[in-house]
Amino acid sequence: MTVTLNKEIPKTKHRDGAIVMDGHSLTIEDVAAIARHRQPVDLHVDAIDRINKCRDLLERKIRTREVMYGVNTGIGELSEVVLTPEQVEKYQRYLLYSHAAGCGEPASEENVRAAMLSRLNTHCWGHSGIRLEILRTQVEMLNRGVTPVVCQKGSVGACGDLSPMAQMAITLMGEGEVFYKGQRLPAKEGMAAAGIPTIVFRERDGLAAINGSNFINGMGCLELYDAERWLRTQEIALAMTLEALNANMQAYDPRIHSVRGYPGAQECAENINRLTEGSELLKLPGKKVQDAYSLRSSPQVIGAARDAFKWIRYMLEIELNHAADNPTFFPGEELVLTGANFQGTPMAFALELLGMSVTTVAALSERRLNRLMNPHLSMGLPPFLTKGAGMFSGLMLSQYTAGALVCENRVLSHPAATGSIPAAADQEDFVSMGMTTAIKTRQIIDNAWYVIAIELMAAAQAFDFRYPVKPSPASQAAYELIRSYVKKLDEDRPLFDDINRLASVAKEGTVLQAVGRVASDLN
Repeated sequence: MTVTLNKEIPKTKHRDGAIVMDGHSLTIEDVAAIARHRQPVDLHVDAIDRINKCRDLLERKIRTREVMYGVNTGIGELSEVVLTPEQVEKYQRYLLYSHAAGCGEPASEENVRAAMLSRLNTHCWGHSGIRLEILRTQVEMLNRGVTPVVCQKGSVGACGDLSPMAQMAITLMGEGEVFYKGQRLPAKEGMAAAGIPTIVFRERDGLAAINGSNFINGMGCLELYDAERWLRTQEIALAMTLEALNANMQAYDPRIHSVRGYPGAQECAENINRLTEGSELLKLPGKKVQDAYSLRSSPQVIGAARDAFKWIRYMLEIELNHAADNPTFFPGEELVLTGANFQGTPMAFALELLGMSVTTVAALSERRLNRLMNPHLSMGLPPFLTKGAGMFSGLMLSQYTAGALVCENRVLSHPAATGSIPAAADQEDFVSMGMTTAIKTRQIIDNAWYVIAIELMAAAQAFDFRYPVKPSPASQAAYELIRSYVKKLDEDRPLFDDINRLASVAKEGTVLQAVGRVASDLN
């Protein structure tokens, strides 16, 4: 039998300023716009029709007392226990209570909002059996800024992110807590303040609300969004360091990268050539015949990350735009199938690769930083980029910090996705641990922003010592932006504020914007 999925070409993606969810067309950028910048959302009319048709199928089967997993049975090891009609009425509430078993500090509001969005878009396929009322309530929560308080830890990334998703779901009943207008409130108070009625979960609603790896997906989308911006900022830091060290730019000749064929390496080399175009620093005499790997092989390493990111985006956007649930309902076939579409392994693999890629490129950044500091390697720059070496230590200790962060990231790059620990009395005997992957990947990216900030600081300091020879216009734009936040280091001062400030500025995209005004045609 061939099952025809109901994928369609969406009629519209935006309506009255809102991003319209149809189940098929959300992007990583949409997730960032909604989760971070509070762009409103709405449901596509075709999605509403599919959701209602699927619910009609479920209710017909309930009336005929067909046995369906998680509707009128227990779950996990208890899936063989068939519930009475009286028990079914209460079961969804108890299901959410029992599963809201996470721990630790709350996840960020943006991560919770991204998870809500991911789950909503899954339901838009019309394969979950959930009532439209549940989705409309969550849409209102997103649009009015009511965000469930959700403990970050507790998901094993199979059967969905059950603990965090259940804690998220109980707020629809007015239980648990929410963030609203900067306050942490009991959910009942927060929902009332926002003018959103609470709901009662009926058959299937509770399990459908939680049975997907949507926390992993939502967090992963935001992480990739940040990592892509970080990688583009890495190329700016690389260009500045190449200029400061008078690198041999033959290693960036497009013909070298064309014959090997990797798209990412070709894109990186092309960007570096555009970023360094017009540099007087690169015209200085005394170039080496061949530079060290940290300068010469950056296109191959950054390019590998670029290519990896394309696959990671592919995997995350598949999850974002498809149905993931158990059981899965097919209204056109009058069919209910049970399987394992909640399994988080596809995203766990993608996010392990994301963390590994960022860790590797950050390690390369630290090695370039070392070359800027080391008088034996820096092509005539003073030791530790200070004019008073001995009396002053300059930027010496900032390299220690970068080294510590790279070491931490290497530890965090140890895979969680290979670490299954069985659950539910071995009914769920293989789990993805993808939530652990998502949490540690977030930390890797956060650390990496500090590493790049330190390289940018050092490259700017090196430019000061190369003055009056000028860098490229693009690097000059980056230099001026850096100097607007971090003063030249003439005498030693505490550097922690400089590092933290510049890392924050870089993360906000300010460096990219400044350079983009000069070099707008970068890959």
